[in-house]
Amino acid sequence: MTVATAPGGHRLTPAHYQPPRVPPEVLRHAGRPDTLGVGSPGKVGLLELGFEQLGGRTELVTHYQKSPLQLMRPLYIDPARPGLAVSYLMSTGGGIVQADRLRTDLRFGAGTAALVTTQAATRVHRMDTDYATQQVLITAADGSYVEYLPDAVVPYAGSRCYQRTVITLAESATVLAGETVAGGRLARGERNAYQVFASDLEWRRPDGQLLALDTVRLEPGAGGVDGPAVLGGHDLMSTFYAVTRRAPAAEVADALHTAVAGRPDGLAFGVSVLPHEAGAWLRVLGSDSPAVTAAVRRAWDAVRRLLLGVPAPDLRKC
Repeated sequence: MTVATAPGGHRLTPAHYQPPRVPPEVLRHAGRPDTLGVGSPGKVGLLELGFEQLGGRTELVTHYQKSPLQLMRPLYIDPARPGLAVSYLMSTGGGIVQADRLRTDLRFGAGTAALVTTQAATRVHRMDTDYATQQVLITAADGSYVEYLPDAVVPYAGSRCYQRTVITLAESATVLAGETVAGGRLARGERNAYQVFASDLEWRRPDGQLLALDTVRLEPGAGGVDGPAVLGGHDLMSTFYAVTRRAPAAEVADALHTAVAGRPDGLAFGVSVLPHEAGAWLRVLGSDSPAVTAAVRRAWDAVRRLLLGVPAPDLRKC
């Protein structure tokens, strides 16, 4: 494994760490903070990880990091898949603050098997000037099996954030990916008090073919987010995607539906197949965080059993 931690060349140019497009709902808050501005030391967080199949298991072979983003070595803690690399993404800071520009690149070589998650929820703090962005770019090569399951993003009151995730996968690759956004610090009674949270989740083939684009725009002060076709009065929204050719899309959708349906937990949810028979996806709305988390975990477990014949591992986090 090669590790580089010093600043490097093109990585510190705005073209690399800035999203190519920021939604107007977020961009309208652009400004020059009195504190550290965009591009200042500590404001550009970078993480680049490359995985390859070596000696019967998936190994981390390339690793570049720039604070506040970082990673410790992968673990092999899935008893049913001992060659699967489990990696916890971490931050040296206490969350995302104004003018932060974060970018994570995850590359998975042919035949690799990996699970990437976060150490804890991502907290987005109040912002007086400017906004923050977080990008995750995932590439999955032929025959790879990738799970990207971060904890929730929690936008605090007054925050402004744009999250962009682009997943490019080969036809024979499988990627399970999830995203969750909470309405704020719910235990403190803070509910949808952020200024704007925007998210784009984009799925593509290596030739550029677009498989799916999931666009979320939550702007409580510009019409509210509690009505129909938005959050519908719920406090959390979680999405789970299974893009795969290992099973027919209808079977994947049925597995997701069965995992979540018929429980007295008050959750609203929907399941659908993806275009081009690429897989299926699930969206869950609820106001009880443990119930939403449990529903998505059941969905993950059901898809794992369908595709791999093994259960989802226990990812204990402190």
